[in-house]
Amino acid sequence: VPAGVFDGVDYVALGHLHGCQTLTDRVRYSGSPLPYSFSEAAHRKSMWLVDLAADGSVDAERVDCPVPRPLARIRGTLEDLLADPDLTRHEEAWVEATLTDPLRPADPMARLTERFPHTLSLVFDPDRDDAESEVSYARRLAGRSDQQIAEDFVAHVRGAGPDPHEQGVLRDAFDAVRADETVREVAR
Repeated sequence: VPAGVFDGVDYVALGHLHGCQTLTDRVRYSGSPLPYSFSEAAHRKSMWLVDLAADGSVDAERVDCPVPRPLARIRGTLEDLLADPDLTRHEEAWVEATLTDPLRPADPMARLTERFPHTLSLVFDPDRDDAESEVSYARRLAGRSDQQIAEDFVAHVRGAGPDPHEQGVLRDAFDAVRADETVREVAR
């Protein structure tokens, strides 16, 4: 809707958008008083204090809202995030941590919350030089057994393939499924 729709109205206070915006001196979005997602970590949270005079003139002042706990997005290897002195300013913030470790570290959330007790979100985005990422998923699976596909999935998620015990657990699971399928085929 163009702002001209509101021509002749003294003041229009619009909502929904989380960022404070001025369309004209008489049409504004208030923004949200608090950040509601980590995408708003860098937003300045504020509201408009508006005075409407009897003659229809508008005086609006942008007033910052108190933010009881800021949002922070941090990124790096787990060890770097735990040791970096520059991140001290985020220790009391709501934190979204993106781990770039090539192998998924042990107990990352527990370790992060020791330093950043208000960690809410943990994302894994490993730094890997993976030439296979350019190859389609179907092409990567072609000619591979269920066992190989499952082992590759474990390696993808965790950053390292299954150990011999885990390979055995996967093999037993696939054998059990195949045995069940055989029983169903015979029953038909």
